[in-house]
Amino acid sequence: MQTQTHPVVVIGAGPVGLAAASHLLARGLEPLVLEAGPAVGHSVSAWAHVRMFSPWGMNIDRASRALLDAHGWVAPDLDAYPTGADIVRQYLTPLAATPALASRVRTGAKVIGVARHDHGRLQNGASRTEAPLVVQVETTDGVEELLAAAVIDCSGTWSKPNPAGSHGLPALGEAAHAAHIAYGIPDVLGAERDRYAGRTTLVVGAGHSAMNALIDLVELARTEPNTRVLWSLRRPLASVSFGGGANDQLSQRGVLGRRTEALLDSQAVTAIAPFRIDR
Repeated sequence: MQTQTHPVVVIGAGPVGLAAASHLLARGLEPLVLEAGPAVGHSVSAWAHVRMFSPWGMNIDRASRALLDAHGWVAPDLDAYPTGADIVRQYLTPLAATPALASRVRTGAKVIGVARHDHGRLQNGASRTEAPLVVQVETTDGVEELLAAAVIDCSGTWSKPNPAGSHGLPALGEAAHAAHIAYGIPDVLGAERDRYAGRTTLVVGAGHSAMNALIDLVELARTEPNTRVLWSLRRPLASVSFGGGANDQLSQRGVLGRRTEALLDSQAVTAIAPFRIDR
């Protein structure tokens, strides 16, 4: 059985997955994009309210743009900063709808397993590398199997967030209290405002997602009395990087860091560091 007769399966129809499919087409290969969500850019839609700190020009893949330009796409201002919603609406949805990709993208198709065709886990040798891959896909109709020449995993990390535990594992009780924990960047100033207004929220982590959440929570606190913002970090506060400031190669990333530092200086945020969560 020759693997060249089968498509290259791309897992995920986000910016990276659709870019991978576009590059495969440019190289004369046949892609099949499998997206677990109900529409392309499903994970990006979960942070639709968040504005990128990289401009449009850094978020549009060249092979993807070639497909779009061939069908009269009007590109956004390349110097503007899109939100997640902008990326889905203005870029991913039109890209997936191009004639080149429309028939090659399947939504509602969750990949649950990949293996070598007719080869067990312990069966090695030359025949293994020559065999196609079997991709198990879960849909509303059940589980089906597809054959693939190769698999590119572009599913990203949004659905696999870092746990709060200090060992890189979920803290004891984390799963049991999931109803009180939001991962990523919740829409504090929009759809989830009532959940945070007038309450104390602990933001865990030192990354850019945490900084975005802190800024939104402090903005909420300006109009909602008794809203309190705590920030816990595993390492000492002095070791936290706030970016390059005015010299940051991504200017808006520098702005994000400076705004976060200012919140600490003004005591709008109470930092608890170093702090490790065990349970």
